Amino acid sequence: MQALWLEDQVLSFREGLTPPEPPPGEALIRVRLAGICATDLELLRGYYPFRGIPGHEFVGEVVEAASAPDWIGKRVVGEINAVCGECETCRAGYPTHCEQRTVLGIVNRNGAFAEFLTLPLENLHCVPASLPDEAAVFTEPLAAALEIQQQVQLRPTHRVIVIGAGRLGQLIARTLALTGCDLRVVARHAHQRQLLAERGIATIFEAEARKADMVVEASGTVEGFELARAAIKPRGVIVLKSTYRGKNQVNFSSLVVDEITLIGSRCGPFSPALRLLESREIDPLSLIEARYPLSEGLRAFEYAAQPGVLKVLLTT
Repeated sequence: MQALWLEDQVLSFREGLTPPEPPPGEALIRVRLAGICATDLELLRGYYPFRGIPGHEFVGEVVEAASAPDWIGKRVVGEINAVCGECETCRAGYPTHCEQRTVLGIVNRNGAFAEFLTLPLENLHCVPASLPDEAAVFTEPLAAALEIQQQVQLRPTHRVIVIGAGRLGQLIARTLALTGCDLRVVARHAHQRQLLAERGIATIFEAEARKADMVVEASGTVEGFELARAAIKPRGVIVLKSTYRGKNQVNFSSLVVDEITLIGSRCGPFSPALRLLESREIDPLSLIEARYPLSEGLRAFEYAAQPGVLKVLLTT
């Protein structure tokens, strides 16, 4: 099969790879469409020492499932954490923090920038027939956006600021807008502001980011965190949605004095994400900026890495 391969922070295109053999309880999935996200770009910069096939946003078709043949032919998306189900964390009800987990295209599991991948059957979700591949491929990042509302109880009276209006920031803003909160988004690029304005979401500049009850940091930069800290009210909540290479110096004394809550936030619930996509309450198609065949994946990554670029898709 064809695939993109990441090793020592170098991405290459490979042909003639052997398709994976699904172990018991897993399915072999032919990838139809995959999306490049900020985490994929950060892996190239050394965020995590991953070696293999990256990619975790996908929609595909099950072609082999020995223990559950009814899955064959179904169009699916998949949760990215493959877990043991037996460790203390799994038994406590937090499987995404499984001590033995592998993570699709990120930790010890080959990912979606290939013609085929494998995932446990329990990770799979059927895609509604009315939902096109171009929308279904957004299920994973939309679920990540919804995780904020799993972690923080928002009220319509809350003033909320999202820092960053890129691939994930756009989805976060759209999901938060459904809560009725007083929402503002810090957006640097004109086309990002235009997309938000078309959905009635207000945008602000960095100097206007002040006095928020909650700030979502989705820029993936040290500067973004510093802005979040400046914008949050005492006893407010800062939600960190981005992973990035490097370290950040933080004045923890000021966090203690102002009683600020920091929340890390990553994977989220797939079922509500699929419902929002199916009902068109969230329509992500305007976020698609380019499509490339897998064979031109290196060009796709170069384009996706440019400032302000939104979703770039790979077709197999």
